[in-house]
Amino acid sequence: MKSIELFAGIGGISLAAEWAGIETIAFCEREPFPQKVLKKHWPGVPIFDDVCTLNRQVLEESGVIERGGTVDIISGGWPCQPFATVNRKRKGSGDERYLWPEMFRLIDELRPNWVVGENVADFSRSDEHEQVHKDLESIGYQTQPFIMAASTVGAPHRRYRTFIVAYTSNKSEPQTNKAISTKRKERDSWRDLARWYRRKVPGSYWDVYKPGVPGVDDGIPDRVDRSGVLGNAVVPQQIYPIFKAIIDIEGGCRDGSRA
Repeated sequence: MKSIELFAGIGGISLAAEWAGIETIAFCEREPFPQKVLKKHWPGVPIFDDVCTLNRQVLEESGVIERGGTVDIISGGWPCQPFATVNRKRKGSGDERYLWPEMFRLIDELRPNWVVGENVADFSRSDEHEQVHKDLESIGYQTQPFIMAASTVGAPHRRYRTFIVAYTSNKSEPQTNKAISTKRKERDSWRDLARWYRRKVPGSYWDVYKPGVPGVDDGIPDRVDRSGVLGNAVVPQQIYPIFKAIIDIEGGCRDGSRA
């Protein structure tokens, strides 16, 4: 499976996707320091610097996707400042940094099978959280939110995060029975995803993968920049179960085990 990560930062989401066997074929990240980290850890993967100008045409002309093609997954953690508790002047969707509409625009253009979104825990209590679900459902996606602490996967801090996972089947089915079968597979897939994600990952999992987190030991000396991006970075272990569940679900659907 192939993925495009928006608002990539230092690639925490893509690292988790990589552990699950998913290839990131493009990033979108505007800040220079995170771009350095991405280039070091994912050499050769194109980095676009403006989500507002990224569209199907740009991706096709750059060779990221084929003409008329798409990608399996679009993921991204749009800027959290409009919703973070530490921001006493939270404006939500009125904040110019609220970029979910740009992510949704690209999702609508490409129609990937899966969408994985990430934001701070407080986002789940905002009107915008409900709007994200409405937006995705309006174009045929089933959505499921998850709120999880990093400590659940063995991190030494709690760091709650909101994850939104959305799925659609954009493949046409020639027979009515096939369509019914597809709906059954989708329903079972969501049960599997919820069960997989709520299962506690052993604490040893954190220790096994900790050395591979990009930015921790990347050979780039900009210490001030590093502290900022690490503070905003997604904990890969925290989102990995989602990507592993997606791989398991896709494998099950392909081999017909849920038909």
